[in-house]
Amino acid sequence: MKITTVTPFILRMPLGRERFFSSQSAFPERNSLLVRIETDTGLIGWGEGGQWGPPEPVAMAIEAVLAPKILGKDPRQHGCLWELLYADTRDFGQKGTYIEAISAIDIALWDIHGQHLGVPVHELLGGAFRDSIHAYATGCYYRGEDVLDVETALPALAAEARSYVEAGFDLLKMKVGLLPIAQDLRRVAAVRQAIGPDVGLLVDANHAYHPATAVRIGHGLEELGVLWFEEPVPPEDRRGYRQVRESLSLAIAGGECEFTRYGFRDLFLSECVDIAQPDIAAAGGFSEWQKIYALASSFNIPVIPHVWGSGVALAAALHVLAATPPFPYTAHPVALENEPVIEFDRNPNALRDELLRRPIQLAEGRVPVPKGPGLGIEIDEEVLVRYSVA
Repeated sequence: MKITTVTPFILRMPLGRERFFSSQSAFPERNSLLVRIETDTGLIGWGEGGQWGPPEPVAMAIEAVLAPKILGKDPRQHGCLWELLYADTRDFGQKGTYIEAISAIDIALWDIHGQHLGVPVHELLGGAFRDSIHAYATGCYYRGEDVLDVETALPALAAEARSYVEAGFDLLKMKVGLLPIAQDLRRVAAVRQAIGPDVGLLVDANHAYHPATAVRIGHGLEELGVLWFEEPVPPEDRRGYRQVRESLSLAIAGGECEFTRYGFRDLFLSECVDIAQPDIAAAGGFSEWQKIYALASSFNIPVIPHVWGSGVALAAALHVLAATPPFPYTAHPVALENEPVIEFDRNPNALRDELLRRPIQLAEGRVPVPKGPGLGIEIDEEVLVRYSVA
């Protein structure tokens, strides 16, 4: 079997009045970078990479640099091809665009390998511990015409949080970091009151703080029963991560902006996080996920992947979590304590909800793992064309 074509696709979906904000920027659109790899046997694999940054650089890295290196190669040799691509771009691509591009290619190669053998990717990863994954809702961003007016936003924020509980979620992640600490704590308190004491609450700052302010808001989050504090400081600030982690009792999560086994090795050696969050479509694909997970388990750190982008990235995350054992292993694992959970973004996203012919949907608080060969998904070509840009 040989690779015959490698085609990147840039997808964009404008949000209009449905735009939303994190601590760092507005989201006026949803975008994604998909890659389609075709073989001389007719098998086609799909991958995704770099879905929260601009997709154009990733597409160019694939088209101009990486694709020519794998044409004519056997797609089943994905481990060998990963090392080839990384070695050839190591001098200028250890993080960011090139690793995101390699991630997309790697996911597509595993998709082809699974289809060739007639088995799902999670079987290639060692087998499934579960056929569905406990989900947490990612929502409660900053919304509306005036996102800085906390008083106006609180009723809608509380109603949004309640809607997730009514939809079957018992875990919810919300955003902080755009407003002053006192106002953001009011937002968190409003969500806690809306969802009650028994629903798990997670908070994501998208690296909005320096260590001292992260500790300040962290103490307020502890009083509100928040279970984890995600990306409290910039990803480069390893000392700051350690300072925040040593000062607070709630779990510190991070890693969505980290890349490859080498980046996570340094994150673990610096004692930065209680929960590691590699993004499979950015940190290196399935091949590198295996190495990151092995490293994390040796440090006794649970791994809960960051999930964003289209239905392709969501399917990839479901496969790795199906193959993730309870950590630590017990006879009766509990979600978030030692049973993996999956991030299920609740913001508008046709690239997730329309791109797959059989959309991946929540059922009783859990998300089913695709059962078909490879990724177990089928791309709707009409939707692909509708959202593709040159």
